[in-house]
Amino acid sequence: MKYNNLKKGSLLVQALVFGSISVVIIGGLISWAGINIKASRLAVYREQALQISEAGIDYYRWHLAHNSTDYQDGTGHAGPYVHDFYDKDDIKIGTFTLTITPPLIGSTLVNIQSDGKVLADPTVVRKIKVRLGIPSLAKYAYVTNSVVYYGAGDEIFGPVHSNSGVGFWNGNPKPIAHNVVSSALATFVDNIAGCSGTHFGVFTCVPASDPAPPAAVPNRPDVFMSGRQFPVPVIDFTTISADLSLIKASAIANGYYRAASGGLGYKVVLKANDTFDVYKVVSFLPVPNNQCKNNYAGGAQAGWGTWSINTVNGSTVLLASNVAFPANGLMFFEDNVWVEGTINTARLTIGAGVFPVNVATYKNIIVNNDLKYTNFDGSDAIGLIAQGNFLVGMASLNDLTIDGAIIAQNGQTIRYYYSANCAPWTFRTTLRTYGMLASNGQGYFYYGNSGYQNQPSSYDPNFLYGPPPSFPLTSDQYQIISWTEVQ
Repeated sequence: MKYNNLKKGSLLVQALVFGSISVVIIGGLISWAGINIKASRLAVYREQALQISEAGIDYYRWHLAHNSTDYQDGTGHAGPYVHDFYDKDDIKIGTFTLTITPPLIGSTLVNIQSDGKVLADPTVVRKIKVRLGIPSLAKYAYVTNSVVYYGAGDEIFGPVHSNSGVGFWNGNPKPIAHNVVSSALATFVDNIAGCSGTHFGVFTCVPASDPAPPAAVPNRPDVFMSGRQFPVPVIDFTTISADLSLIKASAIANGYYRAASGGLGYKVVLKANDTFDVYKVVSFLPVPNNQCKNNYAGGAQAGWGTWSINTVNGSTVLLASNVAFPANGLMFFEDNVWVEGTINTARLTIGAGVFPVNVATYKNIIVNNDLKYTNFDGSDAIGLIAQGNFLVGMASLNDLTIDGAIIAQNGQTIRYYYSANCAPWTFRTTLRTYGMLASNGQGYFYYGNSGYQNQPSSYDPNFLYGPPPSFPLTSDQYQIISWTEVQ
């Protein structure tokens, strides 16, 4: 009898033990299911927050497409700017908050941060930060409306474009382009001896000529390390006139402006303390002797002169000293301008021209003495936009440095040919340039055994989206440069 009672009691114990285990397991399963449901819901909310954040970026890209200089969300006051977000059924499900950092003077780089939130769980926030920019004409290391040739020893950094042909001639060492070289032409006829004939828009004779079109374009990474493109759209130099006119208007309104000098032009000396001096140029440096003349190829060169300021007393007259750089970075002169000096964390554009436009009144910009940056991280930028030529004169420094983005809208970037009779100014040793050059006509600083024998040149990559103030752009649409999620 006792035994039977004990047997019955053991069944009860087993039921209690297994029941308890079952309760624990079921409870664990329920808890696990709850955690998964919560995690799934959180994942949904996080994805919604990310989509809402991206919607904020898309919205402001659209806003800038319609008003490219409004960095205050149409409100006229500082942000952040909060927007409601609705789903397809027009039900509010969240918000995005925009923090907008406008570009520096002259730059087009805009930083936008969008913080997306969902109403269902305000603790869930996804943040996206993008950098937008509009490419400028300074996207090219060199751009021209004329034919351009590269020869022995030339090493080109940065993109190159010509509305005409681009030729890489024979040479030892052979010329090399490290970036893309482009032309607006599908084919180009070259009549220069040694590489004459019909060529591709971008062609090479190194070490032998490309096949004649319409043959397949060979791959030549030994010369074009990043390739070549042709035909591509034309770069319109005529539109630069409108940009120059706007620079004049802005310089009059909020920058620095000078009308005609009444002399030969102005001399501007930039200083590292964010000021400059202005002089009126009264006399040119005369040629060394009567036999000094521009007679290369048997003829005079249009506009030839020493383009150097006389060194005697009275050749320049001080008009103003220690003038503060204008807040908008724009300076305009209705005369020729000589520029030199050094800047430190400054961004300036200097324009020279006369309106209405007339070929007889084109004005030039001249650099004969060093024009330098202190910093090469994009905080320093100089733009020189000449309605006519950009010139390096006869009495330029033997070792000359020019930093900046340079445009000769209707003329050339050039040092004229000074014959042997112009000694000691015939030969110059080294011209170092950092930035970019744009030339309507064919540009050169060494020609016919005259000029700079060494011309090391470097492209300023900061110019692509951060050019000097009011520098001509190649598009009116912002492009995404970087996209990151902020933790």
